[in-house]
Amino acid sequence: MTDRKAYIEKMKAKIDEWDADLDKLQARADQAQAEMKQHYHEQIDRLQKQREEAREMLNEMATASEAAWNDMRKGMESAWEATNKAFLDAFSRFK
Repeated sequence: MTDRKAYIEKMKAKIDEWDADLDKLQARADQAQAEMKQHYHEQIDRLQKQREEAREMLNEMATASEAAWNDMRKGMESAWEATNKAFLDAFSRFK
């Protein structure tokens, strides 16, 4: 059970980092030229949806049975990698 709690806390911390990253991206998008603002805001919207899906999955994991939690953890790892990559890609394009 400790492993689950530590994992969930680690993932919550990562979501908090993504929240801060989204704020930074939003600030960059707001400073962009008009033609790029829409593109940036579309990317931000996608990232926000991915972050919310990760948050929902994490909430489900917190209340799942031990057997279900182990299966969900594998799915979470894949989703986490994809979301993290999306954030890194967005930051590289927002320079």
